[in-house]
Amino acid sequence: MRKLLFSVIAVLTTGSLFATGLVTNTNQSATWVRLPARNASTSIDATYYNPAGLMKLPNGIHFSVSNQSIWQTREVDNTYTKLNNGVYKGTVNAPLFPSVYAVYKMDKFAVSFGFNPIGGGGGAEFTKGLPSFEMSPSDLVPSLASKAGVTGYRLSPYFKGSSTFLGFQGGISYKINDMISVAAGVRYVTAKNTYEGYLNDIQLNVSGSWLPASSVLSNLSTQLTGITGIPTKLAPAIAGGFGGQTLAVLVGAGAMTTTDKANIEAGLAAIGVPAAAIPTMTVSTISATVTGATPALKDQIATLDANASLVQNQSADVEQTGSGYAPFFSVNITPVENLNIAIKYEMRTKLELTNKTNKDFTVGYMTKNGNVTSPQSLIPDMTKPITMFPDGEKTRNDMPAMLTLGADYKFSSGLKAAVGFNYYWDKGADYGHKIDDDIDGSTPSVHIANDKIIGDNGFSFSGGLEYPITKKIIVSGGYVWANQGVNSTYQSDLNYGLGTQTFGFGAAYNITDKIQFIIGGSWTMYGQDTKIINHKLNGVNQYPTETYKKDTKLIGIGFDLSF
Repeated sequence: MRKLLFSVIAVLTTGSLFATGLVTNTNQSATWVRLPARNASTSIDATYYNPAGLMKLPNGIHFSVSNQSIWQTREVDNTYTKLNNGVYKGTVNAPLFPSVYAVYKMDKFAVSFGFNPIGGGGGAEFTKGLPSFEMSPSDLVPSLASKAGVTGYRLSPYFKGSSTFLGFQGGISYKINDMISVAAGVRYVTAKNTYEGYLNDIQLNVSGSWLPASSVLSNLSTQLTGITGIPTKLAPAIAGGFGGQTLAVLVGAGAMTTTDKANIEAGLAAIGVPAAAIPTMTVSTISATVTGATPALKDQIATLDANASLVQNQSADVEQTGSGYAPFFSVNITPVENLNIAIKYEMRTKLELTNKTNKDFTVGYMTKNGNVTSPQSLIPDMTKPITMFPDGEKTRNDMPAMLTLGADYKFSSGLKAAVGFNYYWDKGADYGHKIDDDIDGSTPSVHIANDKIIGDNGFSFSGGLEYPITKKIIVSGGYVWANQGVNSTYQSDLNYGLGTQTFGFGAAYNITDKIQFIIGGSWTMYGQDTKIINHKLNGVNQYPTETYKKDTKLIGIGFDLSF
């Protein structure tokens, strides 16, 4: 494939919006927000966190309804010196992030149902684009400075993506004895990603005037096409016996105008003929020189025409959908009074998403010889466009298997301490990640196995405290530390994983002995990561760096009801 004049990485918000997993949301109740260590929960949100722990509920019907409003900022800093501004900021807003649970508990059995945004859950908007939009257009300035007098560039980029992975789960819990309970169930996941965007008004400053980049490139193509026509223009003079004469002789004999002479001399200079040699060249030598250069000129013309097409206004409107299943298993153990230990295992959710494309970005063209790995020709064939989101194309976007461990201990004072551990088999999933390692455009993007983009499986540790101030008011707080085991191959300006530290706090208010109101807030700080970008400008490797940053805040509100 041709080197893309601009690129868009099509994995915008398919990861987790929040919490501990690379692609898995674990902030699945308002109670989690105020106490983010829920793996050993025996409340209604145990439907998700600890299904076997539901056997600790009183007999009856139980409901939990909550919502979280989430605000996230993203920033990418790129050091490439050709960019107008290397700082790019985006926002992710998810005003609705609901979790709903229902449980029917009997003496030894419980049946539970749950609904939550198990992955994704928000929309990311970049109103001023990203480096992957802008680096190649910025290269037009140094590339065309001497050929067309280009001194600057500007463009109007926009991209917005949303991702919603909804989980619908059902489970059955069973009490073996007063010490051990077990549970099993399955989650059905429906996935939907949407992408909207445009790259418009790419313009170049030529001698103080802003012109469409496509026009500048087309004009250069026209100039080269004129050079290839020189032999045809000189053919009558050669046939008339002037082949051994110079251009000046033709002008003196009235066989050529001074304008044609100047144009031919400019064309010779453009293909590298020394200025001092041009006046002494014969007409036949000029024709032979241009004829010899014509194949290379035609290649340049084809490239200019292709790039002129790529820098015209383009837009994308894409929807990706798919679904999958994940069985889960849970064990709850109470070895002594007031101590609760929980273990849960979720299997991998295999997801394959299918593109429904209304509009698409053209990002390049196949080579004319049809062999993208051939070193002999990289000339684009404009009849074979390469698009970013081919209609009907299928992409894997799994959710990994996960193991969770948790323990709660309640002291005689009423103080409860909670700890938890999550482990994600990221290497065993297929996230459909693709990279374009090829900086000269000779090979296509390739699918990368997860073990090539992930250095370590993900994991997290959590802890928290809860204390009843009165019979009606309970206060709590907690902390989560999580790694993101990705390596630099995974990271890109539109999708990157960073380690996190999350602080949550809040309270619960018992309106009655059957109704509890929950409110909480949390703040997640992300570690920074920096990646060296391999970028090629006019045949020379460039190595700018990108630094990735995030910040997330949320508020959770909910009600737990028992009947």
